[in-house]
Amino acid sequence: MKTALLTGCSSGIGRDAAHLLKARGWHVLATCRREEDAATLRAEGLESFALDLASDTSVADGVAHALSLGPVHALVNNGAYALPGAVEDLPRGGLREIFETNLFGTHDLTRRLIPQFREIGEGRVVTISSVLGLVGVPWRGAYAATKFALEGLTDILRLEMADTPIKIVLIEPGPIGTDIRLKSIPHFERWIDWENSPRREQYRATLLKRLYQPAAKKDRFELPPRAVSEKIAQALESAHPRARYYVTTPTYLSGIGRRILSTRALDWFARRS
Repeated sequence: MKTALLTGCSSGIGRDAAHLLKARGWHVLATCRREEDAATLRAEGLESFALDLASDTSVADGVAHALSLGPVHALVNNGAYALPGAVEDLPRGGLREIFETNLFGTHDLTRRLIPQFREIGEGRVVTISSVLGLVGVPWRGAYAATKFALEGLTDILRLEMADTPIKIVLIEPGPIGTDIRLKSIPHFERWIDWENSPRREQYRATLLKRLYQPAAKKDRFELPPRAVSEKIAQALESAHPRARYYVTTPTYLSGIGRRILSTRALDWFARRS
């Protein structure tokens, strides 16, 4: 039985992927930021412990605990959150904080496991990026910045690991039915002073409604977390995994658009997204 360590398993993609991988015969270590969420996962039959990507100590302790249980064969980097708001309203502290979790913590966790992958002669690193790592859209500057950076770092890691048995994979979902929007509200309220923004009327007309009001109808392109979980399983179990796996129609369209459209045309596409 091979072991996979997953981050961001309190809900959504991470939680679903943990259950799917366990059902497929993996020894799953499902981690999340808060111990109370880990307790919930343990009650569901998963092996779980707290690992906070924003904390150097928590990442180091999490890796040590995972390795104390035996070799880890795969890492699924899923933990991340969103901080919506106009770029001109993003304070330095808010941007620094989201990078600590979405990029720095993910990178720290990955590099701490690479020596062990080398030692056992195999390893998979599957990192969950986003369609917003391909094409950014208004109000999502902080999240898109972390995903663009994560894509760059992961691409180079894949090139550098080509002479090793360690496989590096990106998965890029579009709209998925999770509570990431709901969980972004505390970060928005902490960091974005929208009432004193020159865009406050735009906030009222668009972002605030999207954050605080239930959607009138489901996004026609939205898929459930299982769509991502199945791609994770493919990336972990394929003898020759792809460098990238797209999930949802908007990701395929964005991938094509980024390759063939002019900057002006891509900007038009992003503003309408």
